[in-house]
Amino acid sequence: QVHLVESGGGLEHPGGSLRLSCAASGSIFSNYDMGWYRQAPGKQRELIAVITRGRGGSTNYADSVKGRFTISRDNAKNTVYLQMNSLKPEDTAVYYCNADPVIYIWGQGTQVTVSS
Repeated sequence: QVHLVESGGGLEHPGGSLRLSCAASGSIFSNYDMGWYRQAPGKQRELIAVITRGRGGSTNYADSVKGRFTISRDNAKNTVYLQMNSLKPEDTAVYYCNADPVIYIWGQGTQVTVSS
């Protein structure tokens, strides 16, 4: 069974940066496109960034984070990252990783709060 463990969240001021990590165990991580998702209070979970499984994987972003967030992966470490810059209050959410499309059981996520 695959376990996803997200980390790196916290409280940040607007304009600040955070780097999230997601470690996956129990699967051939490199075989799948991976994504970062987020769920804000009262809203549905949404996919915000994807990185494909190939070497030098290509990326795609939701308009709301394009130009501010960067997804990357290290297949040797079974880890996917999300570098978040120029944070805004509307980025406040619980952040999760999973394959795209979703195939794994969700992890616990990591809370990101952006507030002055």
